Amino acid sequence: MDSYSRRRFLRALAAGGALYAFGRTPGTVVAQAAGVGGFADYKALVCVYLVGGNDSWSMVVPRSQAEYDTYARSRQNLALARDALLPINPVGEAAGSYGLHPSVAGLRDLFESGRCAVVANVGPLLAPTTKPEFQAKSVPLPPQLFSHNDQEGQWLSLRGRKVESTGWAGRIADSMSPDLAGQSISLNVSLSGQTLFQAGRTATPYVMGRSGPTRFQNLGTGARAAAFRDIAAASYDSPYERAFAESQRRALRHADAVSDALAAVPSMATSFPASPLGEQLQTVARMIAVRERLGMSRQIFFVATGGFDTHDDQLENQPGLLGNVSASLAAFHAATVELGVASSVTTFTQSDFGRTLTSNGDGSDHGWGGLQLVIGDAVRGRSFYGRYPVLEIGGADDLGGGRMIPTVSADQYVATLARWFGVPEEKLPLIAPNVDNFASRDLGFMI
Repeated sequence: MDSYSRRRFLRALAAGGALYAFGRTPGTVVAQAAGVGGFADYKALVCVYLVGGNDSWSMVVPRSQAEYDTYARSRQNLALARDALLPINPVGEAAGSYGLHPSVAGLRDLFESGRCAVVANVGPLLAPTTKPEFQAKSVPLPPQLFSHNDQEGQWLSLRGRKVESTGWAGRIADSMSPDLAGQSISLNVSLSGQTLFQAGRTATPYVMGRSGPTRFQNLGTGARAAAFRDIAAASYDSPYERAFAESQRRALRHADAVSDALAAVPSMATSFPASPLGEQLQTVARMIAVRERLGMSRQIFFVATGGFDTHDDQLENQPGLLGNVSASLAAFHAATVELGVASSVTTFTQSDFGRTLTSNGDGSDHGWGGLQLVIGDAVRGRSFYGRYPVLEIGGADDLGGGRMIPTVSADQYVATLARWFGVPEEKLPLIAPNVDNFASRDLGFMI
């Protein structure tokens, strides 16, 4: 590539945004038939990542008097008023013994209708860990606990103490790739940038904007677009230039295929919140609506929303954060009902870590275990999976400073989702490498 062409190419990139091209080259778009790609059905997982570490001890709160009093002593000024909580009635628990944050009415309705489950006190673990074992350093632990980058990496990759460049969704794509040759785009689709979660050894995700493949629209149809396409189509001596040019050619082909498919989606009756998360989930719903046009039988979507590192102003900010999550997840589930795929799409949350029970005066600090949500008509809802801990400073699950030791591993959480998605039993340890260190591979929250 000569210097003039390189400058033109970089200018096009700057004007149009970063271009991503991942996954298989799309061929002729055909309607999905039974057995396309080795599967006779359609399933999708949708990861909603709460960036910064969600304080889930204020999302699901004990309401029975003794447990609430313990919670209130631990949380101090962060404690929510008992009569403000939205009562829920989990299967196997006394009526009204738990409540949800007052801003999450949508999640309350999903839970009470049996379409939402809570996975309690879950986090990255390498082996079952008790407080005495943690104190004695007699069990292996995930590295750099309480660090945003490290614990985000643990959740997205389940890598334990290994140096690992793949994520667990990427490894699912690797393992399923022989059965998905007929899909027009990659199994993994991110609407929130490139992420370790979807990186595989051979499979790579398709990355798009939160409202669709918008990064290509700014190229337009004039001289700039023609220059970009000419540069991408040229022959190059360097293997690096050839590989990069091919990735851009694939990007253009994917963008054309996805844009054409999305343009054919009829307007949906479901209304989504006017927020970045709402927009991402609306686009996921539209992508699911064109699954047959793109020949898709298995998909994993990644969306994200930030603001959850609530060291400060937690009482002021958390209602809006959780309210947005609740309204967006409720709208997305309603869209899957509208599309007739509510039993085929499972949405789940992940976050860097739980937060401390203790207040720092204006918020909470980095913790370990926390609560996650799983939503869909294939979920055994209105239930808690795992043991909701006693929220007591210095208690059996508090390793110090109100940081709760997980009693359910992230590997078990992921293996349960992967099994439902269609990963064969023998491949589950490839997806969740530490799962066999625990009593069960399946937490039971999927039908």
